[in-house]
Formats: sequence, structure tokens, C-alpha cells
Amino acid sequence: MTESINKDHFEIRLAQEEEIQLLCDLAAGEGWNPGLRDIECFYQADRTGFYIGILKGEPIGCISAVKYGNNYGFVGFYIIREPWRGKGFGLAIWDHALASLKGRIIGLDGVVDQQDNYIKSGFKLAHRNIRFEGKAKALTSKASSLVDVKNLPFEQVAAFDAGCFFEERKAFLKAWLGEEGHMGFAAVEDQQLKGYGLIRPYCDGYKTGPLFADNSGVANDIFNGLCAEIEGSNIILDVPENNADGLLLAERYELVQSFETARMYKGGSVDLPLDRVYGITSFELG
Repeated sequence: MTESINKDHFEIRLAQEEEIQLLCDLAAGEGWNPGLRDIECFYQADRTGFYIGILKGEPIGCISAVKYGNNYGFVGFYIIREPWRGKGFGLAIWDHALASLKGRIIGLDGVVDQQDNYIKSGFKLAHRNIRFEGKAKALTSKASSLVDVKNLPFEQVAAFDAGCFFEERKAFLKAWLGEEGHMGFAAVEDQQLKGYGLIRPYCDGYKTGPLFADNSGVANDIFNGLCAEIEGSNIILDVPENNADGLLLAERYELVQSFETARMYKGGSVDLPLDRVYGITSFELG
């Protein structure tokens, strides 16, 4: 597969590092509210996984197709700017992204009204993710088990993260943990890591992700601690619908459903431990 294609003055090519912010700008224009510094971290996940579509020198769309290890991929940032929709450019950039992930199980978190189109491309629904929003408010004092996740050995955090995700994602995670403005807690009991969660700023508050925990009590301790750090600010939590305890967590903190996505896979199924996933990392990277 070539790195770029040309058709009627339309080119699809890899985004260079200095161009990567364009993807977040287009997402913000769609009202997706990406984290303020998400894209720099996303780029560390796979520098060959971000594409822009250019028509006669003007960028009109984008998509990401990030590779995880040898077996998985995830599609996000699928956007064509309004004036050029319905003209075939979206399908071209979509096909290009899927081709770059050939032979892998491919996941995505798509808007619900596009499910039929994804099904036509071979995707199958796995579950929904529900976005909850509200004001951050700690319900209890900070749990004694909580420590700043950045103070733990990185390999310990990476190993726990891999057990709740497709597989290891060390380059991304190192950037995610270290990014300015990203705050996180881990729950440690008897020197064992039981869960961790991060919040990061977006234009109108903070987004949670990930929030991984061995059980609901640990998840509550972590989320309560995160809320205490940003008391009164807007907070977002994206919960897999299959995690009943995660839905109860959102209800306990009086968060209100505002949006949902369809988690879908192509090329096979993924048996993620959703009972440990109380907040997905992002709709863009899974």
C-alpha cells in the first residue's frame, strides 16, 4: 500500500507532526470536545496512524487508524468538512484507513446513526458507550489507598493498563501520564495496584479516561479523589453500557447522560474485561 493516493486532485497522506493538531481542530468543530492536549499523546501511540485528506492543497478531512501490537487497530477522527460531504471523499479516506489495518481486528466508537454504514463495511456491534456529564463533587474524604499515579513505577501501571485494554500501549501511556494538566490517582493495597484513573482538561472542564479498577469500590475511591481535585468543574465520564457498576457510579455522582457511541469491531471479537472498565480512555483511541 502506498502512503498517498491521488484522485481528481484529492490526496490522502500521513499527517506530519506539525499537522497533527488539525485533527483535533476538526473534531472540536464537530462539537466532540477533545482534550486540550490529547492529540500530542495520541500521536505517540502510532506515528503512522493519522491521515489527512487534501483537495487542491486544502485539508478537507482526516481519519486515524492506530495500530496496537500486531493484532489490533482502532479507527477514529473520521471527519470530512461539511462542504465536501456526500461527494465520495469520506469513503475514499475511510477505505484508505481500513486498508492500513488489513489483517487486524479493527475497533471504533462510532456515532449511533452511522451504525448501518459501519455494518456495510463489515463491523459488528459489541456494546454501547454512554457519555455522562456533570459537576465534579467529592462525596467522601480521599481514600487512604490513593497515590499519585505518576509516582508509581511506570512498568507497574503499564502492566495493569494492558490487562484492561487490547494489549500494551507503552509509548502512548508514557505520554498520557506525563502530559501537562493530566492528573491521576492509583489505588494501591498491600503494594498491589488495584486500579487507576486520569482526568485531563478540555475546553469546558475535565474528561476522565481511563478509569480502570478491579471492583466498584476501588473505582469509586479513584473517581471521588479525581472529583476532589477539580471540585465544581464540569467532568465527563464515558462508561461501557455493559458495566452496570459503572453506570451506577455515574448515577451516584449525579452525572447525566449526554451522548453515546457504538463500539464495533471488524475482523473478529475482542473480549475486553468490561467489568474493570469504568471509563474508556477516549472515543478516538479506544
